Parts: sequence; C-alpha cells; structure tokens
Amino acid sequence: MSELPDLEFEYSDTDKWAAELSELYSYTEGPEFVLNRKCFEEEFRAHVFDKKWTELDAAQHRAHALRLLDSLEVITREKRLKVARAILYMAQGTFGECSSEVEVQHWMRYNIFLLLDVGTFSALVELLNMEIDNSAACSSAVRKPAISLADSTDLRVLLNIMYLMVETIQQNDPADKPEWKIIRETFRAELGSPLFNNEPISVMLFGMVTKFCSGHAPHFPMKKVLLLLWKSILFTLGGFEQLQGIKVCKREELGLPPLPEDSIRVIRSMRAASPPASASDLIEQQQKRARREHKVLDTAADNLDAFNEKDPYKADDSRDDEDDNDDNDNSLEPETFPIERDEVMPPPIPHPPSERMSFPKGLPWAPKVRYVSVSPHKPADLTRDGQYVEGLKGHSSCPFCFSFQGEEEVEMCSTELLYQGILPSLPQYMIALLKILLAAAPTSKAKTDSINILADVLPEEMPTTVLQSMKLGVDVNRHKEIIVKAISAILLLLLKHFKLNHIYQFEYMAQHLVFANCIPLILKFFNQNIMSYITAKNSISVLDFPHCVVHELPELTAESLEAGDNTQFCWRNLFSCINLLRILNKLTKWKHSRTMMLVVFKSAPILKRALKVKQAMMQLYVLKLLKVQTKYLGRQWRKSNMKTMSAIYQKVRHRLNDDWAYGNDLDARPWDFQAEECALRASIERFNSRRYDKSHSNPDFLPVDNCLQSVLGQRVDLPEDFQMNYDLWLEREVFSKPISWEELLQ
Repeated sequence: MSELPDLEFEYSDTDKWAAELSELYSYTEGPEFVLNRKCFEEEFRAHVFDKKWTELDAAQHRAHALRLLDSLEVITREKRLKVARAILYMAQGTFGECSSEVEVQHWMRYNIFLLLDVGTFSALVELLNMEIDNSAACSSAVRKPAISLADSTDLRVLLNIMYLMVETIQQNDPADKPEWKIIRETFRAELGSPLFNNEPISVMLFGMVTKFCSGHAPHFPMKKVLLLLWKSILFTLGGFEQLQGIKVCKREELGLPPLPEDSIRVIRSMRAASPPASASDLIEQQQKRARREHKVLDTAADNLDAFNEKDPYKADDSRDDEDDNDDNDNSLEPETFPIERDEVMPPPIPHPPSERMSFPKGLPWAPKVRYVSVSPHKPADLTRDGQYVEGLKGHSSCPFCFSFQGEEEVEMCSTELLYQGILPSLPQYMIALLKILLAAAPTSKAKTDSINILADVLPEEMPTTVLQSMKLGVDVNRHKEIIVKAISAILLLLLKHFKLNHIYQFEYMAQHLVFANCIPLILKFFNQNIMSYITAKNSISVLDFPHCVVHELPELTAESLEAGDNTQFCWRNLFSCINLLRILNKLTKWKHSRTMMLVVFKSAPILKRALKVKQAMMQLYVLKLLKVQTKYLGRQWRKSNMKTMSAIYQKVRHRLNDDWAYGNDLDARPWDFQAEECALRASIERFNSRRYDKSHSNPDFLPVDNCLQSVLGQRVDLPEDFQMNYDLWLEREVFSKPISWEELLQ
C-alpha cells in the first residue's frame, strides 16, 4: 500500500455537476423518467401540434411555461401531479429530444432559467407547504407497517424540481446571458430572505427534518429534503471560496493583519504520508525474512525493522490491530482517564539514526500565536526579546466579538437571517440531523426503534430475484452514503458561516451538537474499515441520470453489479469523511473538556486507523485531532508513536507558545469538565437574550438613557392615588425638609 500513489481527490464544495444531479434520484425511481415525459407530451400536444420543444422560439417556450404554471393551481390532486411531472420533465432537460448528456444539460439550464423567470419556484413552495401540512397523508403513513416510494410521490416530484432549480442556477457559467446573471443573483437573495412563509427556505426544510424525526411524517423523502437544504445553504451563504473572501473582508474592517495563507490551497499542495502496513502485510514480511536462509542481516536494516515497531500508524498493542471490520461499540465506552502525576518533566525523545530522518525543507504553515494577556506581575524576561513581542503584536487578535449593552447594529446578511430563523428550534434541528446521521452510518446496527430513512428508496413490491435484490442493496447503500454526505456538508457550512458572523452563534450550534453526542457519533462512524468505506462501489453508472435517459440501457447482470466502476475511490464518501473530521476539529478546538471526551472515548486507535487513507487533507485533520490530545495520552503512548509525533510536527500548524507534545501542562487539565461548558452556556444565553429576545424580559439588557434633557422631557404618567395626595407629598418630602444649598451647588 505504501507504494500506491496518493488518491487523486480534489476537495471542493460539491462534486461535479453531473454527479450531483444523478445523486438526487434513487435507482428505484428509474421508471418515473418515462412517466414525466409522457405527462409533458400530453400537455404539450394539447396546445402545440406539429413541433418539438427544441424547435420552438423563446416566446412560445415562455407561453407554454406560463400555461403549465396556471394549471398547477387546479384543485384536483391527480391533475396537479400530472402538471408537476410535466414541469419536472422540463427541468430534466426535455431529454426525449436530446442525443447526448451535454445536450440534456444545455436544455436543463435553459428550461430552468425560463421556469424561474415565470415564477415557478414560489408556486412550488406553496404546493410543498400544502403537502407538509397534509394531515391525511401523514396519518395514513403513520398507520402503514411498511412505507414505500409510492407514499412520497407528490413530495418527491416537487422536491426534485426545486433541487434541480437550485443546483442548476448556482452553477456559475461565464457564457450565461446578462439577464440570466441578474435572475441568478435575485434568486440567491430571495432564497436567503424571509419571503417564503416569512422565513428563509432553509428554515422550512429544517422543519420537515424535525417533523420526520418526531415520527409524525415518516413518508417524507428525507434524502431529497437534506440535499435541497444543503444546496440552499450553499447557494445563499456561499461555499469555501466565499468564506475565505468574507474572512479577508472582516479582517480588513477590524484592522487585523491579512491572512498568511488560504488553508485549503495549502492543503492541496501537501502530499500524503505513507499509510500503515496492515497486519497481513507485517506477517508476510516476517515470513519472507524467515525464508532467507543463512543470510546475514544488514545492521542498518535490522535497526530499521526495530524502528518500524514504533510505526505511527500501527496500533500501540495487539488490541488496536484487530480486524478493522469489527465495529464493536465497546471501543467507545468511556474509561477512567489515567493521569500520570509524575509527568512534570518532558519525556526523553528517542533519536533514531540521522540518515533515516527526512526533515522537511520547510513547514507548510506560517506559525501563529494565541492571544495572551501579559500580567504586570509576570517577570519582565518574558517580553525581553523584541522579535517575540512583535510576533505577539502581529498575531494577537481577540477571538470574541464583544457587544455592549444597549442598541447595536446587526448587519442583515443571509447568515444572520438564517440564524434568526433557526434559533428558536436549533437544539431540535441538531438532534434530528444527528439521528438521521446515526441511522445512515454503516456502523449502525438495525434497531426496531430507529428511524426509517428508506421511505424514498424502497419499491412498492419488494424484489423477487437475486439480481433485483442486489440492485436494491446497492441502491440502499448509495442512499445512505448520500444522506451522510449532505448532513456532513450542512453541519460544516453552518459552523463555518456562524463562526464568521458572530462567535456566539457558532458556539451555540457547536454546544448543542456536543450535547446531542456528536463527538462519540463521529468516532463511531470512523470505527469501521475506513478504507472499505472510501473505496465502496455502491453505484451503477449506467443507471445514473442523465446517462440512463440518453443511452440504451444494457442488460444488467450480477457480475456487472458486483464489479462496480473502476474508480480509485468514492468521491462522496471521502468528502463525507473529511467533513466529519473537520466538524470534530471545530467542536474540540480550544475546548479542554471536549478534548478530554476524545481521550475518554478512546479515539486515538480509531483515528490512527483512518490514517491508512493515503490522502493529504484527510490525514491532516486526523493528525490535528491526535495533536490536541497527545499530552493526555501518557508517556508510553508518545514513546511508542514517535513517527506519529513526527508526522504531526511536519504537517500540522504550530503556535509559538504551544507545548502539545508534553504532558507537563497541569493547568490545562480541567478537573471539573462541566464548569467550562456551563460558563460558555451562560454567555451564549446572555447573547441570545440580549440580541434576539424581543420581549425584553430581563431589564438588565434594556438600553439606559443618560441624557438629562431627554429624561426631563419624557412624559411620565403618574398613578391616580399619587395625584390625589400630591399636596401631602410636597409638604412631607420638599417643604418640611431642610436643604443645604451650598452642598447642593458643590
């Protein structure tokens, strides 16, 4: 494995457009493509007799789109569904008249901009609201013993159109007409504004997620809801490039120095470290050495073998090298954390022979300094070095954006509007997303009480042949992988945007993820054979849209299904793993109590197994998680994992005042883990109450008027009994009391 090349994976906001389109549909939905075409052609021929859609001019296209939009307002459900299917066929690129996938994508783009221009999206939102509130459908689904694709038909058609519109319009094509660019920016603003039911579209979709998880609407097609939610957030708030741009602008506004580098660009230039040898490889190597008869082993080779015993990616003991397929949950059981009280001095660092040490030419990151407040009681020696002081000045920046009591100006950007929309139910939204993530994780056991996330993939009639069963098995696994991909992307995007908008918005969301057991859940996800997950072949490329509607479908066989495609890895699964690692980093960074959770849940062997994936970005985020807990893992762990320590040093950013490698920082070991979270929670609640509680229940957060002129000019309504006894009050409080005018004037 060490000789294999790095995985040619380029991390981005999304996969290629064609892949994102194909993942919207499950393979069991395949027959519906023909049904959509039939519904469109019936409507089309009723008004246009002798031409194809691709032969009409722009005015005729617009007229027919408006005609379909008017027909959506009919009362009959069956008629409405037919019209919605006709609109879906338009959004799918009127593929019956196309001869190639490129042509389908061209007409998709044209038709979708046309549909948006005539007001289709708003009409679809209204219909979606009707379906969400359809109590008859909900109660029918709740009573059913088994829910299938048929139960979500109306919802799926509407969500398909909306997803295709959002996903297609957010694709920025330089060749777009000027009017399309205007439509695109207008749609982006509308999607993030409270124009739909006085809330952004994302809030409405979050509501669908919680309704599904509560058991009141088990027929909701959750994969499509999550995909639309992800793409709506991505389109309205922006992806990683936009985040970088926002960060640069905010630093300029606050007078902070510019960023030294773009993290993702730096990571893209990094190479992966050699993955660990598996247990079978090590046995094979030992057998080869045993077969060498009467050969004198080279001393250097002998030393090298001895050094490989401390391989950073190999488990510390035999328990860590157990079969990776073992998803025994016991490895996540908390244990009493052993604190070595004699670890005050740093442990000795073993020095292997110099010729085997490969030092990097330079570290990939510019070092940082955490913000520190220098106490006047500290020795003056600490600031004697002028360069060190300059380093502190250049890097120190307070991570919190302090707000003062009273009125404050809040910039109404898309992120702020979304936070205000989800704030009342944010804890429930986080719990719901993690529930679905747990149900979709490959390490989860099938439980009767867990939520059913397969409502929009299971056919009405279950398979009767081996081939049908194999196809459905691939479909179900693919379905779960896409759900994990969407949820991991949603959580990461929200955390990053909230952190840039206001630190307490980020902390509020992060804390509720921690309270909902996000940390052990992600560790449980990685407690599997991660190489198998990343190289999984759960796709049937000939059934992917738009390939399946343009080309003749070959006969599927068990052999072709088992073979899968010839790709080196599964893009969506590697994307999901990196996202989950980034989320785990965000939740634990600078939080000692959460770092201790990584230790208590025995994350080190789980994370080390993830280093087998030969991809630089994934390895980096694993190494960062190992770095934060290194000082708590004990001296023996550090001695046994010197190559891991070396990898951390070479690849992870370091801080000038960081002593991550030693266990001598007793102050950094909180004994009361709850105190840290409680203090943070109190600060978050004060922030939310002051800024978003319109009732002003706490008088401490009301602005105080200190201007004498305006206070005296205010009209004060006095109670009736005071007015009746005003003469008595004057006599008692004013006339009968002596006044020292000299003191008063002074």
